[in-house]
Amino acid sequence: MRHTRTAALTALAAQTALLVPLLVGPTAAQAADHVSSTDAPPTEYTGEIEGADYRVLVPEDWNGTLLLYSHGNYPSEFFGEMPVPHLLANQPATEAALTDRGYALAASLFQGGGLDFTVPTAVGDQSRLLDWFERNVGEPERTFTTGSSMGAVTAIKHAEVEPDRIDGVLTIGGAIDVVGMLDTVLDVNLATKVLLTDGTDAGGEPIELVHPSDPMASRTALADALTAAAETPEGRARIALIASLNNISGWYDVTQPEPDDLEDWINGQAQWLIWAYSVGLGPTARVDWEAKLGGNASSSFDGSWAHRLVRSGDLREVRAAYAAASEADLSADLAALAAEPVIEADPDAQANLVRHRPEGTTPSPVLTLHTTGDGGAPPSYERSFGDRVAEVGDRERYRSVYVERGAHLTLSVAEELVALRALERRVDTGHWPSLSPRHLNRAAWQLGPDYFGIFDPVSGVSDHEPAFTHFVPPRAARPSW
Repeated sequence: MRHTRTAALTALAAQTALLVPLLVGPTAAQAADHVSSTDAPPTEYTGEIEGADYRVLVPEDWNGTLLLYSHGNYPSEFFGEMPVPHLLANQPATEAALTDRGYALAASLFQGGGLDFTVPTAVGDQSRLLDWFERNVGEPERTFTTGSSMGAVTAIKHAEVEPDRIDGVLTIGGAIDVVGMLDTVLDVNLATKVLLTDGTDAGGEPIELVHPSDPMASRTALADALTAAAETPEGRARIALIASLNNISGWYDVTQPEPDDLEDWINGQAQWLIWAYSVGLGPTARVDWEAKLGGNASSSFDGSWAHRLVRSGDLREVRAAYAAASEADLSADLAALAAEPVIEADPDAQANLVRHRPEGTTPSPVLTLHTTGDGGAPPSYERSFGDRVAEVGDRERYRSVYVERGAHLTLSVAEELVALRALERRVDTGHWPSLSPRHLNRAAWQLGPDYFGIFDPVSGVSDHEPAFTHFVPPRAARPSW
């Protein structure tokens, strides 16, 4: 493999595919560039509301705008011995940049210590925190919900549930369709089991993808099979096919350019599949999802796998990978997937999950920010959510912008601030400003190199020049609307 990561940090990076920051300003877009002249640190409040810890920062020269942030998924098996980071934005540097500009920041850690699948309680936890803020700090002139990775689900849903309290939404690297996402993760794990294993774990027991009796053994079997497959042409061809099921990128390492070699690209896809889909979102994660939702909320694909491959946009790469593998047969592998029995969702659990899915009906403007190379929460979710908004709401209220970069949530502070400025302008004027890459990059450059840092849980902090780009992702593989 061209790049390896420790299990704990990589799974965190992959699952955190559900966080997103949002930024808001007081009056005009220029206000986002105003840095406070006071040296006084913001006032910090911490406490607990109905079992959910909260954290709040209010600068001395508060501009009247509150940013209510929702974090993504923190798996308990990796945080058992470590404190859960209680962030107020997508990265710590963004927190400082926002409070320096007068924004108040608040975030519930959510019930259960912020661990695992927090979506079922998250909107209620944030609503109660907003109540607390209004009673103890003051009523904001404007409130924006922000969220990273799975936190995007909460940020948008909150704006739909309490439209009179939320003025705008900004998400980063979001997997907005939580129902379709969990269905697709099941498809990916099912294809890994069918194409790369004999159906059993190391102990000879069946690999169980839902209701697992030994989730760790099943998870390990999937991850080990992917690791071994990446070493052979036949295995890499099947990895490319599996990755096509969720439009999974091969740009895994943010410190490297986008791979232009097919083998390197597939090796990157393998890393996403191992750490995000097997370790992060595989059988061990489903134990928590099923406990909180009352059963298995996901179904596997029941349709033409060949048609799905064509719709993915990855057909050329998959065919090239199979052409390079003399002992792999694409038609036979598609037939093997078609022959596998369909896994049915538990209806009540599925209905429970649907209750937490954003429906595209919020009257607040929504801006999403995403890297083009995100394989953990592919940007195709943004396009399909846009289709949903156009179907049931006002498409003019929704926009997506993209940054040409690999990995998950790897947006710079400058890019986040520029996105916030654009959202504020939409709220101030009722019209979106120019969201052209040229305009956005120029605005980010004006903030200066001190704001070019990104934080990646694996590689740490690194600097990246602004990289907004024109990008049209494929539609999500299995949108649930």
